[in-house]
Formats: sequence, C-alpha cells, structure tokens
Amino acid sequence: MKDRIEKDLMALMLIPGLSGYEDRVRRSISTTLDGLGIKTSTDRLGNLHAHFSGDGPRVMLFTHMDQLGFIVRKIEENGLLRLERLGGVPERALPAQDVLVCVAEGHDVPATIANKSHHATSPAEKYTVTPYAELYVDTGYSSAAEVEAAGIRIGQPVVYAPHTTQLGRDRICGTSVDDRAGCAVLLELARLLKDRSSGPPVDLAFTVLEEFNLRGAQVLAQQLKPDIAIQIDLMLATDTPDMTSRGDMVLGGGPGMSLYSFHGRGTLNGVIPHPAMVALFESTAEQQYISLQRSAQTGVLTDLSYVQLCGSGVASIDMGFPMRASHSAREVCDLNDLVQLAELLNAALSRIGPGFSLNRDDYT
Repeated sequence: MKDRIEKDLMALMLIPGLSGYEDRVRRSISTTLDGLGIKTSTDRLGNLHAHFSGDGPRVMLFTHMDQLGFIVRKIEENGLLRLERLGGVPERALPAQDVLVCVAEGHDVPATIANKSHHATSPAEKYTVTPYAELYVDTGYSSAAEVEAAGIRIGQPVVYAPHTTQLGRDRICGTSVDDRAGCAVLLELARLLKDRSSGPPVDLAFTVLEEFNLRGAQVLAQQLKPDIAIQIDLMLATDTPDMTSRGDMVLGGGPGMSLYSFHGRGTLNGVIPHPAMVALFESTAEQQYISLQRSAQTGVLTDLSYVQLCGSGVASIDMGFPMRASHSAREVCDLNDLVQLAELLNAALSRIGPGFSLNRDDYT
C-alpha cells in the first residue's frame, strides 16, 4: 500500500492544477480509476466522482484536486509578468521561487519570481516583505510580443514549478502535497472499495475550486445528497519550533481528526464535527491500533464547511494527515500517516451499516 500511495502522490504532485484549472489532474486520476475498472463521471465544474453501491447511509468521501497559485495580471513591454494571487499564497515566501506558466500540456513556460539584487537592497528592505503586486516574473523573454508568441496571455494560470523529492526514509517534500496527498489516499480507497463485499454506498469524489472559494464540492453534494460527508485534507503539523504553540500534531504520528475549525479571517465558517463521526473514528482507531491525532484550529477552513449545509444537513467530519509548511512551494508529509489514514478510512466505512445512527442524542 505504501508503495502505491507514494507512486500516486509523486506523480500527481508533478501535474499542474491551479484552482479552476484542474483538468490535467482530473484526467490523470480518471485514467487511473479507469485502469482499475472503476467508472467515473465529471460535472460541469470539473468535479470527478465514482460511486460504489452499498447498504446504509450514503457517504460522500472527498478531497480536492486543485492547488493555489497565481493568474497573470499584466504583461510589461519588456516581457516581465505581473501576477494576481489565487488562494492563500504566503507573500514572504515568493521571491526567488521558480514558477510554471501553464499554457498547454507540452507548451508550459518555466519562469522565476525575481528577487531584487542583494547588492542594491537597502538595510530596511532586507527585513521587509514585498507585496505580491510589486513582484515580477522573469520568463526569459525580452518583450511583450515574445511572451505572447509563447502563448502567454493575461488570465493565464501560474503555479509553483512542480517538484517532488524524498526526505529521509518516508517523507515527501514538494509542491501541492496539499492536497495531492489526499488524492493519493482516495485512489487507494478506490482499490479497496472496488473489491469489498459489503458496506454503505460511497461516493468517492475529487473536487475543484477549494483553494479559490471552497464551493466546488458544494455543487456535487447538492446532486448526491449524502447523509455523511468525510473530507480529507492536511492537518497543521505543530512539531517544529515555529508551530509548537498551535497544537499537538506530529509528523509521522498518525492520521488526524479535526474537532474544530474556524476561518476567522473574513469568512465566518468552519466545521464542528457531528458526534456520530467523532465516535466512529475514535472507536475505529482504537480497534485498529491506529494512533489518531486531534486538531482544533482557527485560520483553517475546508470545503466541508459548505458541504455540511446541503439539504437537511450532513453529518460531517474533517479527517487528514499532518503536513509541514502549508501553502509554501515545499510542503512536507509522511507516507506512514497516509497509509494509516487509508487504513482508518477503510475500516471506518466498513462499520457504517443500515443501522448506523445519525441521531445526535445517541452520542451526546
């Protein structure tokens, strides 16, 4: 299982898929599922979905395919590009980053976000974060005409230059671990669900627009009308010096369960999980001897926050994996956490049957 998840993850991390432009990622995942004999469908927004029939409450198990990045805002006469930010891009980590201007498969343009020459930087500038609107991208072309001849236009998607590498024995570092790691876990779940003999109906979904407006999954949920929604995404690892006060989430310490999330920065939304889901995952982890870590964070938001509000309300929970350096060009996860997350999800799904109660009073 670990080898399959590693292979899927590292392949998916190398495919650019800015929010709103996930099609290359979707086609890759669809091809993999097709090779497993699993039929998929795609809606108008680009959400990819596979259904596994069963008996009991209907479960929507999903993760997002997209990544954050940029949009070309302006092409200067000298060929330099100006960018607009898409998603929670950390401005202090941008200068000197390599990027990829996504023109078309086989025609993408490598570029770099310029960093002002050190010899010309004043003492005050050395300790100042440059706003993204003031940064510029060097494609190597020397005029707007050359840039446009390469296929670059205003509105073109731009991502961190796709990169992946292995750190130590089991850790993966690179671009878009958020949330290609979730995609790799769900691909493994698809293999397991395909061969199961019992369990609830499961809608396995790979969703769009999470990094943009968090609402791509909502469209799919409105169509599927699930009773239960389980969303897979990163959990903030807090085992580095800069994060120790934020919680007790350790990289390599096992999968995570969110008990509270709230954005708190302009978006009054978040998720407090349904008690039936908390009880299910706690008891399953204990039964399977899996170490289940707990998370409670402000400043974190997933697309589950909108899915939970569909129909008469959906019994929801955010599950995930510890990850370091979120939204940077070099995120880090541990393969063992992904393996245990897949095992936990599979075991938990097997315990959802026709008699599974979603009555809150049975748990509180």
